[in-house]
Amino acid sequence: MGTRKKRERQENLWYGGELPTAPGHPFYKRLNDVLDAAGFDRFCETECAGFYHHKLGRPSLPPGQYFRIMMIGFFEGLDSERGIAWRLADSLTLRQFLCIGLDENTPDHVTISRTRRLIDAETHQRIFRWVLERLAHSGLIKGRTIGVDSTTLEANAAMKSIVRRDTGESYTAYLTRLAEVEGIEAKDAPALLRMDRKRSKKTSNEEWKHPIDEEAEITKLKDGRTALAYKAENAVDMETGAIVAVTTHGGAAADTTTVTGTVIDAGIAVAELIAVEPEEGECEVHAEGVREVVADKGYHSNDVLVGLAELPVRTYIAEPDRGTRNWIGRPSEKQAVYSNRRRIRGDRGRRLQRRRGERIERNFAHQFDTGGLARLYVRGLDNVHKKFLIQAAGCNLRCSCARYMARASREPLMREFSSFFLRFWRL
Repeated sequence: MGTRKKRERQENLWYGGELPTAPGHPFYKRLNDVLDAAGFDRFCETECAGFYHHKLGRPSLPPGQYFRIMMIGFFEGLDSERGIAWRLADSLTLRQFLCIGLDENTPDHVTISRTRRLIDAETHQRIFRWVLERLAHSGLIKGRTIGVDSTTLEANAAMKSIVRRDTGESYTAYLTRLAEVEGIEAKDAPALLRMDRKRSKKTSNEEWKHPIDEEAEITKLKDGRTALAYKAENAVDMETGAIVAVTTHGGAAADTTTVTGTVIDAGIAVAELIAVEPEEGECEVHAEGVREVVADKGYHSNDVLVGLAELPVRTYIAEPDRGTRNWIGRPSEKQAVYSNRRRIRGDRGRRLQRRRGERIERNFAHQFDTGGLARLYVRGLDNVHKKFLIQAAGCNLRCSCARYMARASREPLMREFSSFFLRFWRL
């Protein structure tokens, strides 16, 4: 297995003034300082040792370097591993960040993809939790109140390629068979489409799948298009904006069916951070763990409110207008709904709902819009989950470095740079 220590190089004996150099980006320099001081490479190499042979095979991509490369996709707004590989080959700053010399080749997209498939999702999860520990050490996680939200992302699979689960025939072959049964002359594709528009139909996930990416599900995206997609759901600390849990689902999974699992994952993550000692003068993680959950009206249902009340956590979930409700024979549902309604109408509930847009919606904008993950270029729920985890880890590391720059802004030499930096990297 390649390690960062083995890649350390001695400084050149002779002056190399004719070689191209770059001053490097202050953010990447500070990020490397933070990762090196915390032993990031040593931790990655220990966790990934089981996936590498100590001697055989071609020179491998060191684990610490691989995770840095995946985070570059977020920092540079690149959506695919091929785009990341092109950017690495073109940037002297990123070569410095990854400790790749000018006489060395940067990793190509095949090496990056192969390494991602080699390292399992559990190891990616442990890297994400390691980043959470660094945030807790810096006082950037409180964990008492979390907000939950989700978004759908178009999968790397085309709707025109779907096939039936029972027969395996394509959509065009299916329409041709229907036309023959009904005695309709449909010899060309336009005629088939005209017939398809007239019949009542529903393209359900129980009947159709993509032949390559079977875990992608048919759903309606936010722009109104129907496509194969995945759903990313985040649990965010409402006080600091740090992402404490990431779950991945098929695109058609309803919010009311996934929120409980996400809250449980967030509760476990926060509980593991309680023992982390913060820096001097920083606040600790809430000793009782997660106690409040904030969400929009898409998460409101009787079962969700009852289930979260049993955990137990207080809910601040916006309630849609459902008119008069019938509560006969459902006392527990009535109590949960009325308790949630009373809380969201109070001053604290209104403040949390306003803060939800700042903490959660802005986080999604950083992760998926400016972070270059508006569309997926990997297939399979496992690979998609790995991308989401490292994307969230990069987002959290950005928070940590932005806080450092805010502190450094007190110094006259750093004040001008920090004001520029925080405009782009602030929460």
